[in-house]
Amino acid sequence: MLVVRAIQLNDLDALLDMASQVGSGMTTLKPDRTMLGDRVEVAVASFAETIAPEKRDYMFVMEDTDSGRMAGVCAIKSAVGLNEPFYNYRIGTLVHSSRELDIFTRMETLYLSNDLTGSTELCSLFLHPDYRFGHNGKWLSKSRFLFIAQFPHVFTEKLIAEMRGYQADDGSSPFYEGLGRHFFKMDFDHVDELTALGKKSFIAELMPRQPLYVDYLPESAQAVIGKVHRNTQPARKMLEQEGMHFEGYVDIFDAGPVLQGRVSELRSVRQSELTTALLADGAPVAGAQPTLVSNTDMKNFRMIVSASAPDGGAIGLDGAELALLGVTAGEQLRTLPLNARKNPHVPARRNND
Repeated sequence: MLVVRAIQLNDLDALLDMASQVGSGMTTLKPDRTMLGDRVEVAVASFAETIAPEKRDYMFVMEDTDSGRMAGVCAIKSAVGLNEPFYNYRIGTLVHSSRELDIFTRMETLYLSNDLTGSTELCSLFLHPDYRFGHNGKWLSKSRFLFIAQFPHVFTEKLIAEMRGYQADDGSSPFYEGLGRHFFKMDFDHVDELTALGKKSFIAELMPRQPLYVDYLPESAQAVIGKVHRNTQPARKMLEQEGMHFEGYVDIFDAGPVLQGRVSELRSVRQSELTTALLADGAPVAGAQPTLVSNTDMKNFRMIVSASAPDGGAIGLDGAELALLGVTAGEQLRTLPLNARKNPHVPARRNND
């Protein structure tokens, strides 16, 4: 069985192995033991609430309890850009006109900005290729929304997600080759590694502060602004279904889109509900839609997908499901349909009272 849970200190080796498979373009998940070790320590302190909310970095792992393997990882940073600069390009427009010549032109521009500083960020989503089937990717990502729904007070109202930008088949970034390389004079992977390690001062030192005209870029670079890596398409679709939108901000290296949303308007926050755990005495009803179920314990947060559905303020789970969540019958849980329900009256599994 699979469970999404709060990361622990002894997960570092498995996390390092996971990060080695990610590839370039995801700066928050690099195979660097020191960086990941520091991040895991911060994550454990975050769940334990021993550091200030704005410094927290909640990391979650998906564990295959049958084999003990780490199947995936994802994270939420409470607030970005407070300890180190957080840069994006904001797509803008400049108008040039001449009444005498009867010419009016609109030109797209890129502005180097720190506009999203302080926002809560969804990041580090990666599912091991061996587990890319069924709805594993969807519920790994959605686990973060259920956590936010349970603990909204530790996050800001603005939520962002930097999407991995488009890369060619050889791993190169057309946007970086058309723009960034002229200023940084190094390969995309090297810049990506420096950023992952928090060495970002070179961005302000080398990147121009004045607006950049998009039309001056090679067509190959223009074509990928706001486009995502092919492996990131499902994640973008899911976030957009959740209520997040592209509002004209892109990554400064690969031009991947930054999606934005308001926590209070997210589908998971609006539709999730608190329910009581009951021990089921029967099999799930045929046709019931899968339900995300989490406990309400921040330090030991755990979440599963169940074939049961809540009914009358309670949800029936079998003994194995209760054990995975670390709860007993009678305790409070938070639930959310994995998919938007077409029929909200699907009956739940029978329970013992």
